[in-house]
Amino acid sequence: MGSEGHVVTPEKSTARAGGVLVATCLSTFVVNANTSAVSILLPAISADTGTDVTTLQWAVTGYSLVGAAVIVTSGSLGDVFGRKRVFQFGLVLFVASCILIALSSSGGAVIAGRVIQGAAGATILACGLSLLSVANKDEAQLRAVSLWGAAAAVGAAAGPLMGGALVTVAGWQGLFWVDAVIGVVCILIAARVVSESRDTTRSRAIDYAGSALIALTLAPLILVLSKGGTWGWASAASLVCIAIGVLSGFAFVAVERRVAVPMLDLALLRNRILVGSTVAILIGAGTINALMYLLSLYFQDPAALGFSTLQAGLATLPATLGLVAIAAAVPRLTARLGGRQVVGLGFLITAAGFAALGLVKESWGYGAFLLPLVAVAVGMGLSNGPASSASTACVPANQVGSASGVSNMARYVGAAVATALAATIYGAVIADRTAEGHPPPEALASALATASWVMAVLSFAGVVMAVVMGRHQAARGTVHDSAAAAAATSFTLPTTASGSAPGGATRSR
Repeated sequence: MGSEGHVVTPEKSTARAGGVLVATCLSTFVVNANTSAVSILLPAISADTGTDVTTLQWAVTGYSLVGAAVIVTSGSLGDVFGRKRVFQFGLVLFVASCILIALSSSGGAVIAGRVIQGAAGATILACGLSLLSVANKDEAQLRAVSLWGAAAAVGAAAGPLMGGALVTVAGWQGLFWVDAVIGVVCILIAARVVSESRDTTRSRAIDYAGSALIALTLAPLILVLSKGGTWGWASAASLVCIAIGVLSGFAFVAVERRVAVPMLDLALLRNRILVGSTVAILIGAGTINALMYLLSLYFQDPAALGFSTLQAGLATLPATLGLVAIAAAVPRLTARLGGRQVVGLGFLITAAGFAALGLVKESWGYGAFLLPLVAVAVGMGLSNGPASSASTACVPANQVGSASGVSNMARYVGAAVATALAATIYGAVIADRTAEGHPPPEALASALATASWVMAVLSFAGVVMAVVMGRHQAARGTVHDSAAAAAATSFTLPTTASGSAPGGATRSR
């Protein structure tokens, strides 16, 4: 029976499930495409608004910072107040932010719109997956979640190319107008076919303080990372930012120990496999976002390769498509070799790719970038999926949702911090080399090389995390596992190994 006493036939139920699938997959595709496209648009936005690209990195880091604070809480809001209601609110917020950005004439307004978009995107992803899970059961649920994962992966891969193509025909604002229209379509579909659902067994307590403190911890630390070189690392402004960030971090821990339903269950941090896999996820998300930021600027700079936005979008395809393509085959490899082995191998290849980029010279043409880009993509594809799978395989079934929330938060944190770090290094080295009298092409190549070496070191730290992870249950390598691995660049999906701890594991590696 329906909520109003009407009989719900199997045909109507199937149609509604199909509508939910369309609404959630389409919205996930557009959110991830939007997220990955913005870096490629920064030079065009800079030229139009007069805001330097170093400042505009906040359009990327601000998005991720807010996403980290909201991703877990938005799911909780959906459980308590209604998943459809919160999902639609996220869509409305997303459309509003797209319109605000498209109408912006200043860099500050673009950044503000992206900050709002970070909250909207995290809400859409968290509540959309919940709606999809509720609307389907058993095998149908596995198929639906697999399609959702595929939509997430394809969106992330297609974003830079979409952004570049739309700039050619409609300016940098084109992406956001198209996204706004798609968002409206999703709102209409959701209003018509999605049924409301709640978790009636869950406490109505929401950890608002935890969300606020996550943002208050990250924001000042990223600000000092971005401005510390200009202010002076020992200046009053830098020290105040560091103090606020550290104190907020301690306050977050104190709140999480006392709140009824914490956004982060601190007891999970005693799980060595979860900690290792989560840090690996953070490193992977951070380095790939930093890479896209750096290449977007370098490829389009007239003193470097001088590509158009469309050409730059095409030039990143070996990294974006390669990452998704290799990820689909990884679960079977993991089932044979073991998760930590594949994660370690992936980070080694990624580190080698970044090290190769660290040798960049001003004389390099695009062809010289291909092999390093492919190496980074292959390495990321190998490490992302198994690390994501391990984060939910190392906990009991009743903690899979919490473990997934931790890893999803880590992705946003990694993207925010690593992009800010890369932007700071890139801008500082260019300024230093230029002041020393080096020509612009040489200064740009030196900046890219320095930032790439830092990313190589971070990637090698991922190898250490593979060791920390230790032995854990491997996924069986099904189609669903492949979809989860492909989506692992943006979201943690359950796999056939999820919830296998403590006694359910029959095969650990």
